[in-house]
Amino acid sequence: MNSLRVVSVLSVLSVFNPAFAQEKPTTQPAIRGDEITPAQQQAVELGLAWLASHQGKDGSFGGGGGEIGKHAGITALAGLAYMQAGNLPNRGKYGENVTKCVDFVLASCQESGLIASDNSHGPMYGHGFATLFLAEIYGMDFDPRVKEKLQRAVRLIQRTQNNEGGWRYQPAPLDADISVTICQIMALRAARDAGIKVEKDVIDKAVQYVKSCQNPDGGFSYMAHQGGGGGSGFARSAAGIASLYYAGIYTGPEVHKGLDYLKQFTPGKAGPGADNEGHYFYGNYYAVQAMFLAGGDYWATFYPAIRDQLISRQNKGNGSWSGDFSEDYATSMALIILQMPNRYLPVYSGKGPGS
Repeated sequence: MNSLRVVSVLSVLSVFNPAFAQEKPTTQPAIRGDEITPAQQQAVELGLAWLASHQGKDGSFGGGGGEIGKHAGITALAGLAYMQAGNLPNRGKYGENVTKCVDFVLASCQESGLIASDNSHGPMYGHGFATLFLAEIYGMDFDPRVKEKLQRAVRLIQRTQNNEGGWRYQPAPLDADISVTICQIMALRAARDAGIKVEKDVIDKAVQYVKSCQNPDGGFSYMAHQGGGGGSGFARSAAGIASLYYAGIYTGPEVHKGLDYLKQFTPGKAGPGADNEGHYFYGNYYAVQAMFLAGGDYWATFYPAIRDQLISRQNKGNGSWSGDFSEDYATSMALIILQMPNRYLPVYSGKGPGS
């Protein structure tokens, strides 16, 4: 796997792009000796094999029928799950599966820059995941087919940011919510790290929007306070903290209060469970990234808890996970969460300018 070489190259590229100006993390996510267990490895192997057996001939993943069919965003998440295991296009045990994911996502790129195979389910969610995937692919493969589509996707994100600094379901600069906003911030961060230009003022506005969603208890509301706000919740608070990290805000009261709010949702800990909040996989996908980037006791406590809970919830008959939108989605998310200690993908690794 050549991710370390890629990260070093991207650190040089980032000098020429001032967006995401940041402080270095105060605590690096150090490698521990107890992260990857035999049970985790077995769960991952079964999950990856299940995904491979359910990939469409055209490379797609989705809902397997029903309301969600072939879906660019879910296909991108499956591709990221394979990349987290060390696979790249045509390289590795599941290299062919990654290649098929890339082909389907590229085929879903529209002239406007939107990446969507189906516009009826909040396309900016899928667009964010798909842009993130293409950015990680381009950062490691430098495929010229990907670069042009990735640049268009980034431009669409930038021009659809609303006046508050956030994004919403549709590719239009109207209202905003934090759950869609994190998808765009993370995509922009990955694209920037791959050498694609991202405007600094877009990130500055996004940071202000995210901060405007934070409540006094450290958690985050679904929308900015001036737009009705709402109470704090697990999934949206995980998205809020991840947004700050990926925008280059590694320390400060907003980060520390947010992390302390998230701690109460550590699996197995007394307090409000993530299951009661809804969006279990989405919330834990961002929570595990936030805890990883926070490092220290945050990571040491949260990861083993979510790892063991996900292993216990895996469908023993076939290796998939169920819940939320579809088995394809749940399984991809679970695999990304479980494989966070692999540190293969630059965007998840905590590496950035000056790291």
